[in-house]
Amino acid sequence: MIKSFLNIKYKDKGFTLVEILVSLAIFSIILLTLVSSFLAMSNSILKTKADMEVSENARRVLNEITYEIRSAKSVYTPTTTTNQLSLETSRYLPSGEDSTFIDFFLCGTAVCLKKESQDSIALTSNSVQVTSLTFSQVSTGGNPSVQVNLTVNYQDSNNPSSITLTSTASLRGY
Repeated sequence: MIKSFLNIKYKDKGFTLVEILVSLAIFSIILLTLVSSFLAMSNSILKTKADMEVSENARRVLNEITYEIRSAKSVYTPTTTTNQLSLETSRYLPSGEDSTFIDFFLCGTAVCLKKESQDSIALTSNSVQVTSLTFSQVSTGGNPSVQVNLTVNYQDSNNPSSITLTSTASLRGY
């Protein structure tokens, strides 16, 4: 009697092979679900970062260009082309001058601003590339206007993001 009682008690203390395999299967499914969720969240965060970087760069460049157009005296047509905008402005004046020139153009994959007699400055970050920048003069009846088309892409091919913006600004001629 005591021997059979001990055997029963001993059998109840352990796990069977089937119980261990079922437990491992359930644990594996839960772990796989958690890892998949983590990877999906990580990819979503990277995609959102790429979208924000592209949008912020495009918005900042377009705002800078339209601000300069609005405060310019005139469009300097001898050097203005569909890929370069030259403006005569009374901002950033060298001493003794009453006007100066600034240019917007593509330099490599960045939009650059060049003030007269200074080096050009990239207006976009290294994480994006500008694939298209075009300028066209628009007649609005009064002051001259310039339409700007800009396409910006994210550099990382694993998280593609692109935006195309168009804006038109009129010279105020202050």
